[in-house]
Amino acid sequence: MLTVASDIEVLARFGRALADPIRCRVLLALRDAPAYPADLADALGISRTRLSNHLACLRDCGMVVAVPDGRRTRYEIADERLGHALDDLRTAVVAVQTGRTCADAAEKGCC
Repeated sequence: MLTVASDIEVLARFGRALADPIRCRVLLALRDAPAYPADLADALGISRTRLSNHLACLRDCGMVVAVPDGRRTRYEIADERLGHALDDLRTAVVAVQTGRTCADAAEKGCC
């Protein structure tokens, strides 16, 4: 049964998806074009097993979808608006001074 997630749940899922650099690389690659896991693993220089785990996380977070294509499965961004959101976040963060962390980084383990 599908339910509508709250704004907080949606943002938490988006944050979880972006919390790992490999998942970020996967999302940026899929933003450019759909891809098959083997090709994506080769392009990113990671094992297929490791990629599979990250794709599962991104599927669970609702960021990517698996599209059957004959005997293969192609992955793509779940909604084109996610690609735009990634671009917006990337350009907004570029404007932040590099090497800076949150004031509470040591205590909270963030940044």
